[in-house]
Amino acid sequence: MEDSWANSWATFGRDLHLDLSGPGGLRAALLRALREAVRSGRLAPGTRLPSSRSLAADLGIARNTVADAYAELVAEGWLSARQGSGTRVAWGHLPDGVRGRVLPRTAPTARRAPGPPHRAGRPRFDLTAGTPDVAAFPRTAWLAAARRALTAAPSEAFGYGTPAGRPELRAVLADYLARARGVHTDPDRIVLCTGFMQGLALLSRTLGAGRLATESYGLGFHRDVIERAGLRTVPLGVDEHGARTEELAALDDLRAALLTPAHQFPTGVPLHPDRRAAAVNWARATGGYILEDDYDGEFRYDRQPVGALQGLDPDHVVYLGTASKSLAPALRLAWMVLPDRLVDPLLAVKGTGEWQSGQLEQLTLAEFISSGAYDRHLRGMRLRYRRRRDQLVAALADRAPHVHVSGIAAGLHAVLELPPGTEQSLVQAARWQGLALEGLSDFHDPAAPTPPRDALVVAYGTPPDHSFAGVLDALIRALPPGE
Repeated sequence: MEDSWANSWATFGRDLHLDLSGPGGLRAALLRALREAVRSGRLAPGTRLPSSRSLAADLGIARNTVADAYAELVAEGWLSARQGSGTRVAWGHLPDGVRGRVLPRTAPTARRAPGPPHRAGRPRFDLTAGTPDVAAFPRTAWLAAARRALTAAPSEAFGYGTPAGRPELRAVLADYLARARGVHTDPDRIVLCTGFMQGLALLSRTLGAGRLATESYGLGFHRDVIERAGLRTVPLGVDEHGARTEELAALDDLRAALLTPAHQFPTGVPLHPDRRAAAVNWARATGGYILEDDYDGEFRYDRQPVGALQGLDPDHVVYLGTASKSLAPALRLAWMVLPDRLVDPLLAVKGTGEWQSGQLEQLTLAEFISSGAYDRHLRGMRLRYRRRRDQLVAALADRAPHVHVSGIAAGLHAVLELPPGTEQSLVQAARWQGLALEGLSDFHDPAAPTPPRDALVVAYGTPPDHSFAGVLDALIRALPPGE
């Protein structure tokens, strides 16, 4: 699994989401994708592009293909290149609707909701899903960004703020999400919040009465938040291709569907392309909304991340992201990218006394992203988590080959399939070994018509590096022996 391509992709420069589908070969597809990214405004004038070596590694194509495409686009005037400054989007290619909007003269340089509520008396090592490696928080880089942000902050930034959040962070997020996740938006359609849970609660209150579909495997407290807002939840089946979005058309009085398309939580599978299309088609036909929980979209290990579903239809998909997995839950920073017609209604709800993220933290995150520190941190964490994932998979293959592991292409956890009827006893066996982990049935909606399958959800992000080998030993001891 330690192939050179995957290692290269995990460690190179800035993330850039490009779709290379279509006719004409890789070079033609790359030219088409870059032109469209500039034309649509996803790549703003002045944005610095990855090096040809980095982008070639990201896309899994030859470096000469990228270099030739860059050279052609420079000749056509789409890009500009100067010694020591890299390749940037040229000025003069503003998309429709953004002329007159103030764009930065230089490019930025280089949820999911919080985890389950704390439970007292946990064993020695925590393998429950929902928490990143908080010990790896980039304290020095964050402090440097905070100092720069504080020095440059306008006086009004020390006031109460507005429900939408700081314009500096919304502008930086619009550029970052377009570049890295394929999201189509502008700063006026981004609303900042304290976490995925607050965003989900605000959206549920904004949508009003009716039903909201949730995946049959997910977090129970998400359903609780939705129902407290006055909506009724209805389970949507999940299988090896993700949520069964074809079921949406048969559900009456449905206002929205909450999905985890990039990496279904907790089964770990991406939503099949046909089902992505079915979800969008349902929303268009009914006027409903897809609520896209992109809780760990940056953490994909074996190929370029799956682009955001929002890119298929920004008018019917609400994109929700958070810094809780990429940095730390303590920051209380998350964001919603809204369709135009939801912006004012949601801000009206949020303006009635909802808690807001600290403005100085918002300014610090804006500086952290625009300086390139966020990209560097993500690359480092992606490699760190991938190494842990590989250690887990290798230990199982060597010492418990009868245990099938799935959901490992992305995220911070893996799913270990078990013989029927053994899940609860193995969760208890893990506790006897000093490990806290959860069974897949813990995430199953009791209202779903099909019973849960037996499996363990093993999160590998939290244990410290120095103890991870011991954690794996304890996990192997808790698993059933092979036949």
